[in-house]
Amino acid sequence: MSGLTLNLDTVHLSDEQFYKLCQNNRDLNFERTARGELIIMPPVGGDSGNREADLIIDLGIWNRQTNLGYTFSSSTVFKLPNGADRSPDAAWIRRERYLALTPGQRRKFPPIAPDFVIELRSATDDLEMLRAKMREYMDAGVQMGWLINPQQQQVEIYRQGEDVEVRNLPTELSGENVLPGFSLDGSFDSIML
Repeated sequence: MSGLTLNLDTVHLSDEQFYKLCQNNRDLNFERTARGELIIMPPVGGDSGNREADLIIDLGIWNRQTNLGYTFSSSTVFKLPNGADRSPDAAWIRRERYLALTPGQRRKFPPIAPDFVIELRSATDDLEMLRAKMREYMDAGVQMGWLINPQQQQVEIYRQGEDVEVRNLPTELSGENVLPGFSLDGSFDSIML
């Protein structure tokens, strides 16, 4: 099952109400679109959870070695400039941008678009919804994003101001100038189980 979307156009949850809803229901994963729709995300299965963890580990190891920024899991909600509250499967923000936020902003849902995001399509995810989410990230200022689609053995690479590049798997992915020296190659095999 893909996420359940609730139309709350007559409710208009404030940012604080949305935050409290998430805190009071920690067993559920929520996102909110720029239109105010509430999305309840189902938990992922073992294969998707393992693939997601491997991606976060790879990104985190690279970040520890370079000390260029901060890595985030899918449990992190980011308040995007368009008003949406989104949780990529993995995200990264340059150190100076993240530290420019106040301690209070960092404690709650950071009001910042990550520099880099990864969305990993699970077997139940709607591909067009994920593509719309990736476009939303780019519109919010994300510099680069990967939409990894094991079901179709493809990855879509999103870059700020450029057309989407689609590659067939297996392929080497590079963080290019956004994540200098970061790449997925041999470790990428676990994503295609």
